[in-house]
Amino acid sequence: MGALEGIRVLDLSRVLAGPWCGQILADLGAEVIKVERPKTGDDTRLWGPPWMKNNQGEDTREAAYYQSANRNKLSVAIDISTAEGQELVRALAADSDVVIENYKAGSLKKYGLDYDSLNAINPKLVYCSITGFGQTGPRAPEPGYDFIIQGMGGLMSVTGEKDNLPGGGPQKVGVAFADLTTGLYSTIAIQAALLNRTITGLGQHVDMALLDVQVATLANQGMNYLASGKVPGRYGNAHANIVPYQVFKAADQDFIIACGNDKQFVALSNAIGLPDLPNDPRFTTNALRIKHRSEIGELLSAHFLSDNAKHWVEVIHAVKVPVGLINNLEQAFEEPQVKARDMLVEMQHPLKDKLKVIGSPIKLSRTPVEYKKAPPMLGEHTNEILGRVADAEKLAELRSKGIIG
Repeated sequence: MGALEGIRVLDLSRVLAGPWCGQILADLGAEVIKVERPKTGDDTRLWGPPWMKNNQGEDTREAAYYQSANRNKLSVAIDISTAEGQELVRALAADSDVVIENYKAGSLKKYGLDYDSLNAINPKLVYCSITGFGQTGPRAPEPGYDFIIQGMGGLMSVTGEKDNLPGGGPQKVGVAFADLTTGLYSTIAIQAALLNRTITGLGQHVDMALLDVQVATLANQGMNYLASGKVPGRYGNAHANIVPYQVFKAADQDFIIACGNDKQFVALSNAIGLPDLPNDPRFTTNALRIKHRSEIGELLSAHFLSDNAKHWVEVIHAVKVPVGLINNLEQAFEEPQVKARDMLVEMQHPLKDKLKVIGSPIKLSRTPVEYKKAPPMLGEHTNEILGRVADAEKLAELRSKGIIG
């Protein structure tokens, strides 16, 4: 039995931020009903290649991108632009605990599927709206895209190599950081609203914006600016507040050192054969090492070219200073610790007996995450779910009109 067993979620969202939130809730045991457009479905169903291969090793039309954010859900195909489709969604919402949607602010009102309309039907409903800019403010009506938000929210100004270095300039993160973190914050907010409902008996509107989340997750970089008034720059793979905390090149490949304090710096210096380094007046404290960042960086960089990365990782790891190689995805999934933590899971898919998916990082001792349903095919559960609110004859009529699929 999952931690959220008995919670029903109506997921009207598509692409990543909303579906990511819905998948987390589904992993935790909620029944998540994903409403998609007939024929095409969620936009990401078409975002291939790569496509999932079937049992015969042939490409299907199930995109890997879609599968990354939609396991444990039930897919129902409804055309919500039609009056009959809207009535079906309202009927489902009347018996749901949560609605997730990521349409442009105000655009669901014309369908009678906005918060006020559904709250009138079901006052206990927790209704989560995920948009680029939120429900208020001058940019509220605009669509929001992760890439744009990473730029507007300051993340790209502190990500990437310095402008004067090869490959310098702003960089986005290699995954959709604003989308994913908004999905996480939305999950937290929904669960908080559900907890409050146990006291008040009432739901509420959860207003989540990608830009808000991106600004919030500037974390220490944001506070560095507010405290100093100095706009942070890009440090590449170095750290704004700790030195040495960066990527170094060995004779054969790159590796990472994350030296978090002065005691670790002494241990590091001894391990790599530079025991006098902590006595250098430029490097005795972290504050001084930050001041002389370039000098210590150049000194260590030259030193590490004298041996291979495996050697440096072994000797540094032995003195308990955080250190590691840089894995590609194949190596990351082969990492013994990743395997031991069940971060790769096989699921039964209608087109593939053993579909590999990335596992949930949530480990609960009494109500663990369960992997019950592979990412669904479009409309796979339409009859099962809509059979709760309409009879077979009505469903056949709606299907003949293309309102459901």
